[in-house]
Amino acid sequence: MFRRLFLDAPRSFYGGAVDRPGSGRGGHMGGRQAMAVRPSGACVATFPNGREIVIPPGGCTGWHFHRVRLDAVVLAGTLTRVLHDRTVEVHPAGTSFVEPAGIRHIHLGHNLGTEPVVLRVTPALPEGAPFAIPTPALPGITPEVCGPHSH
Repeated sequence: MFRRLFLDAPRSFYGGAVDRPGSGRGGHMGGRQAMAVRPSGACVATFPNGREIVIPPGGCTGWHFHRVRLDAVVLAGTLTRVLHDRTVEVHPAGTSFVEPAGIRHIHLGHNLGTEPVVLRVTPALPEGAPFAIPTPALPGITPEVCGPHSH
């Protein structure tokens, strides 16, 4: 099965992610439902052993958490993550990281670079399970952190 979610940079996954028609699944990234539009940009593809996520330059995941632990490998580009404790981690191509499960581990991913970020994320989720659950921004951090920025 191949599934794509598209994102208009620099909007978050929650503002513009959708499933391609004919994929057989409705996309839902949480609070703001991801469906019915076909913007260009980042995509999430489902593979038997996980998902491939592509975030274009300026793209952002928005604040979210995962119900299950995710292991990720950066295949291309550089991903910048802001974590629940307000630390910032930078992951260039060839590095890996773990996103723990649960609301205590909210975070966002941002592509501040000039080339797409490509991630391989495991495990594969059951049919119909949301990939991420959106959450409000952390106290003291503006939600616009995913908005326009300078390179």
